[in-house]
Amino acid sequence: MSTIPSPSVTNLKPFQQRVVDEQLALDDKLSRLRAFIGNPPDVPPHQQFTLLPEAEQDRMKRQLHIMQEYSAVLGERIEAFE
Repeated sequence: MSTIPSPSVTNLKPFQQRVVDEQLALDDKLSRLRAFIGNPPDVPPHQQFTLLPEAEQDRMKRQLHIMQEYSAVLGERIEAFE
């Protein structure tokens, strides 16, 4: 997930640094959500997740997918920094 700025990007502008920081924070949340849900499939879900109603589990899985997409877009933006 996390995209580290390329070596050519050494002096980030303030808005660029905010994008990098945003992706780092998002990826941390993603990591914790994955662990709770049990993703990848070979990792068992947290017991609390299994006790949630199926509809809530589905919403959390959708949230995970959207957060992954969001992180990917931030990574693309970081890659495009000049």
